[in-house]
Amino acid sequence: MFTRLLTSVAALGLTAGVAAAEYQLTILHTNDFHSRFEPISKYDSGCREGDNAEGKCFGGSARLVTALAEARARSNNSILVDGGDQFQGSLYYTYYKGKVAAEMMNKLGYDGMTVGNHEFDDGPEVLRGFMDSVEFPVLMSNADVSAEPALADVLKKSIVIERGGEKIGLIGLTPEDTPDLASPGKNITFTNPVDAVQGEVDKLTAEGVNKIIVLSHSGYAVDQKVAANTTGVDVIVGGHSNTYLSNVSDKAAGPYPTMVNDVAIVQAYAYGKFLGELNVTFDDQGNVIEAKGEPLIMDGNVAEDAETVARIAELAKPLDEIRTKVVAEASAAVEGDRSICRVQECEMGNLVADAMLDRVKDQGVSIAIANSGGIRASLEPGEVTMGEVLTILPFQNTLSTFEISGEGVVAALENGVSQVEEVKGRFPQVAGLKFTWDPSVAPNEGRVQEVMVAEGDGYVAIDPAKTYVVVTNNYVRNGGDGYKMFAGDDKNAYDFGPDLADVLAEYLAEQGPYTPYTDGRISQK
Repeated sequence: MFTRLLTSVAALGLTAGVAAAEYQLTILHTNDFHSRFEPISKYDSGCREGDNAEGKCFGGSARLVTALAEARARSNNSILVDGGDQFQGSLYYTYYKGKVAAEMMNKLGYDGMTVGNHEFDDGPEVLRGFMDSVEFPVLMSNADVSAEPALADVLKKSIVIERGGEKIGLIGLTPEDTPDLASPGKNITFTNPVDAVQGEVDKLTAEGVNKIIVLSHSGYAVDQKVAANTTGVDVIVGGHSNTYLSNVSDKAAGPYPTMVNDVAIVQAYAYGKFLGELNVTFDDQGNVIEAKGEPLIMDGNVAEDAETVARIAELAKPLDEIRTKVVAEASAAVEGDRSICRVQECEMGNLVADAMLDRVKDQGVSIAIANSGGIRASLEPGEVTMGEVLTILPFQNTLSTFEISGEGVVAALENGVSQVEEVKGRFPQVAGLKFTWDPSVAPNEGRVQEVMVAEGDGYVAIDPAKTYVVVTNNYVRNGGDGYKMFAGDDKNAYDFGPDLADVLAEYLAEQGPYTPYTDGRISQK
């Protein structure tokens, strides 16, 4: 009897030891916030007056304050991390640059973030100013910044933090094609994400860290590739592709988390509409034995923190005169969702391209090409404010006109459809021409099958040898989004036209109530 009792006590002790060795961590996360400090509409644009009070809007920093307090109360150990692109997307960034993002992220208590491509929109210096203002590490592993004075010895590849007595390694990851997407300058060299992550994992593992989280602003597809081709990564908190992962919604791109090679991959759409909450259990070797959770929607049921509402209202005062001005009217919603505009002709793409071409057609310009990545929101029906226009086109890009051969135009369209599978922002929205492309052809191998240019009352086949005058924005004209065929000093280019947002606002105003449309100018074989 006594022996049996000892055996039972020993068994209980062993069980307790196993349980005690397990470590539970709640990973709270955001990505692609894009300066949406105020609530957003269902169109990802600004929330119209009265709609928020009626519970029709989502997100905003004040809701995140409440949701984070509740999430932290549910967990013994939690961290809050961000998958990049806090910068850009509203007048708050245009006016304050990274200052409001730094203030709000400090208030929310972030433990780390990765650099997104938009963190480089105004060069390394603005990123450095943001880094100097935040109380948490900003990371980027897949780049050499040693030649960039603003970031050398400051921007780290990885960091070790502690929570509940355990060490957690955080690694940052940024798009390898950031030079095509933003303005990092010539002093930074970006490298392969798989090699960069594995290098940091090996370093952290050698230091005795066995719980490793990658903060990746590289997109859902790249995250899966990194997970499949590295060892030692436990979780990837993603961004860049604005992917909604969920176990309960039929609109989700995949499960939350998506498991690849025993790595839990998560992402929480964008614009603060969701707060990701992943609950991970590690064994005493640092292996993930369970990972479960769901993005929490920041809808009208989440109370707004009053102090934060008041602070954002204070910050909004210099912006209100600009953004509340009614500039036009739309007779119906204008579809500008990235999941549509980055893969096919869309209503907002036609509107933007038409507006660009209309502005300069009297200068002999016959073709407009707009990158879909420059289109950031849809438009609600009814009165249109300048604030909404600036949410759609937030980048302060200017109109650029230039000359290029028909062969160059075709090459540009070929570039535009080269990354449709990855839903990249280079997809071209056009005016003054129409084209057909074949997704079954390999990228850059002749996907563009037919290009017709408007002439008189109809269309004629594009002439490869003819010189055409084209309008785009200054970012694309200077090679952004892979449009390197547009760059150079040999194009008789003028890059300093009016702000694209002003062009769009004035065009909308001239139309009366604007009626959105598509007309088949982009088609697939």
